[in-house]
Amino acid sequence: MAEELNPFKIAQEQLDEAAGIMGLDRQAHAILREPKRTLIMSIPVRMDDNTTEVFTGFRVQYNDARGPAKGGIRFHPQESLDTVKALAAWMTWKCSLADIPFGGGKGGIVCDTKKMSEKEIEALTRAYARHLGTDIGAAVDVPAPDVYTNPQTMAWILDEHINITRKVQFGSITGKPVELWGSEGRMDSTARGGMFVMREAAKMLNIDAKKAKIAVQGFGNAGKYAYELSKEVMGASVVAISDSEGGVYDPDGLDLQKLESTKASTGSVMNYESKNAQKLTNDQLLQLDVDILIPAAIENQVRQDNADKIKCKLLLELANGPVTPEANEILFEKGITDLPDFLVNSGGVIGSYYEWVQNITGDYWDTDVFYAKLDKKITRSFNDTVAMQKSYADKGKKINYRMAAYIIAVGRVAKAMKARGWY
Repeated sequence: MAEELNPFKIAQEQLDEAAGIMGLDRQAHAILREPKRTLIMSIPVRMDDNTTEVFTGFRVQYNDARGPAKGGIRFHPQESLDTVKALAAWMTWKCSLADIPFGGGKGGIVCDTKKMSEKEIEALTRAYARHLGTDIGAAVDVPAPDVYTNPQTMAWILDEHINITRKVQFGSITGKPVELWGSEGRMDSTARGGMFVMREAAKMLNIDAKKAKIAVQGFGNAGKYAYELSKEVMGASVVAISDSEGGVYDPDGLDLQKLESTKASTGSVMNYESKNAQKLTNDQLLQLDVDILIPAAIENQVRQDNADKIKCKLLLELANGPVTPEANEILFEKGITDLPDFLVNSGGVIGSYYEWVQNITGDYWDTDVFYAKLDKKITRSFNDTVAMQKSYADKGKKINYRMAAYIIAVGRVAKAMKARGWY
């Protein structure tokens, strides 16, 4: 099972399938199967007890044919090079599908921030930034927050980068605090973009938004915003939500404020109490009979062993890599519309792009302008994906939406590499 769920092998399998369908040039295919550049670091950090711990850090710059590498930084105890490589590959396709001038990158450190003080986290972050040195920057590789990192993390990295380069370039990092010219609207852009996709998909599938029942796996940044925005954008009801410990289901709908207080006081949303509340495992949440299922946590949640039990009409991959290739085929055969992560959660990188543009031009927008641009950009990506899927169907070849999105994204990167003379 471990071999089957290696995230980078999954990313390569998805690319291989798309390459076969679209007839991708073998030279372009060979280039795109591996990252262009991989950085591996040993990072010594003086801890609060005056001992020194050595952490392993990564930064993968997968492809920069269409622009500087772009991607988040994750702090996680199970971080691995294969995970970072896979996420960097998916970022490449994400930026291409969104049609923004970035390539794909990703970074990570193997660490457990829950067991570290803020002082230790800051020391580790700054040491990581020093190891990256000039391998990041506004025209090279632009980091952003990801799992267990946040605007404060980005502020520390920016500060180190300015000290290293002696240049104040705010566009070198995105997802920054607004005080350091982060963008209004960036914090919820991942989930908001996903909700715009959900709105369009619901129209396509004739799902009545105001009557729709939604289950969200994950109670982090993306999951919380998905809860809020599913109501704001669509007027829908979230009936189930979970965190790493487990989840809760209430057919009458859940209360966000109560969920947050339950999480704060007990450590998990699964302890939420109401008249009809039922505790769930994460796997049980995935199998609920709901209209829309939103995996918003981690990779490999819908797999070959549980995909046949999924009952939703629409699955929105707000997390990165939550559905394995084998599961994707099972969902397709069942007639479930599974919209891929690098479409659904591309609002985050689109938001980062807008922050980058504002930093470079010095022209800053209010939130309404930001959201309107995000809506237009991600809706176009959705429509492009649907049109590509339909074009193959019209030729008698049924492909799922992930492959349709891959064909668009890989094709754009391959054309850029060809134009630059890479093959």
